[in-house]
Amino acid sequence: MTLKRLLLAALVVVLIGAGAVGAYVFVKVREGRDVRGSSTVEFVTTAGPEVPTHPKNAVIAWPMYGYDQRRAHVGPGRFRPPFRKQWVFGARNLVEFPPAVAYGRLFFTNNSGVMFAVGARNGGRAWRWRSGRCAASSPAVSGHLVIQVFLARRPCNRGGSNLDGLVVGFYVGSGKVRWKRRIGPSETSPLVAKGRVFVGDWDGNVWALSSNTGRVLWKFHADGQVKSGIAFASDRLFFGSYDHHVYSLNAYTGRLIWRGSAQERLGSQATFYSTPAVAYGRVYIGGTDGKVYSFGATSGKLRWTQGTGGYVYSSPAVYRRRVYAGSYSGTFYAFDAATGDVDWTFEANGPISGSPTIVDGLVYFATLKERTYALDARTGRQVWTFPQGKYSPLVTDGKRPFLIGNARVFGMLARGSSRERGTAETSSGR
Repeated sequence: MTLKRLLLAALVVVLIGAGAVGAYVFVKVREGRDVRGSSTVEFVTTAGPEVPTHPKNAVIAWPMYGYDQRRAHVGPGRFRPPFRKQWVFGARNLVEFPPAVAYGRLFFTNNSGVMFAVGARNGGRAWRWRSGRCAASSPAVSGHLVIQVFLARRPCNRGGSNLDGLVVGFYVGSGKVRWKRRIGPSETSPLVAKGRVFVGDWDGNVWALSSNTGRVLWKFHADGQVKSGIAFASDRLFFGSYDHHVYSLNAYTGRLIWRGSAQERLGSQATFYSTPAVAYGRVYIGGTDGKVYSFGATSGKLRWTQGTGGYVYSSPAVYRRRVYAGSYSGTFYAFDAATGDVDWTFEANGPISGSPTIVDGLVYFATLKERTYALDARTGRQVWTFPQGKYSPLVTDGKRPFLIGNARVFGMLARGSSRERGTAETSSGR
């Protein structure tokens, strides 16, 4: 073969290779594009979250992260800002995740692993428990127990540590430990449903425990860390993993029902830290590829995706056929729950990592630059802002809001409210 023919053959090989690479890039770019959903396919308008009411004698007001088992982040109450501070509790360290509220107390844990029970009326400390570990989750209340998960012993960021995480059930009144269960390091806010506690861990496990005793009922293993909280609907569990997948399990047996995938794209696929919300026959979850995803709750098929320009660690809220989530881009979004179309956006003062809360038609969220916003959930119009906050913004007992700052928790009242008028501001735990 002559030199000329060899060069020609080499050129053909190069062109074929370049064409293959170009085709691969084209396919991957297309796969990463936003997907518009359908308003008729696997979308049930009657299966949306109901606006909760607060029964007069209810003792458990805000049972877990996201308020309900579907993690819709819609709370009870009829009050609107502006608010005034009634009391302030200093937690000494970052409070990244919001409290559970029950029996007239707020239960929460700071990042250094100290758990607090604080009076809802005056912010006085009822009890505390030092874990000697780190924590990055909300507790959940089940009957007369409050359940909290913890990360590993210090340094808290080590993984693969042979069940060095911990789940603890405390008596709500005294803070005494009812039970403990060793699992992998965990930052999953516990889900309580059907007399069980469901949590994930860094070893890729999802655990079903007896809420009364902590006994292991079953365990499921995913192919990546499970940092996402777990949602429950129609006897199914839903969660995301760092293996780029979203899972659905049978809540009673742990059997896998389906596994949905993040979109293929140039670079790495999304991992899922966000806790999913379940509504309208869909599962909504944020991804680290900057997208909000919607999967069919029954089928696990991808129904829509919408990009935000930044990581979406925020766990979506769902309210009146819209999905609300913040992005690290600093933009807060309201999406059409069926199609994923952007209904409105709001430009905040910094990245948004925590999850929104919706109460009385307003959506509250906070930014990493420590400001809390309240927007009209229909239009995105700003109604109120407060120079505190960082992650998840607000919970309520149905009568008053409690706002979460960087390392402080605020008991708030609407200005001019006659409720508890004359109660002096207090602070404790500093």
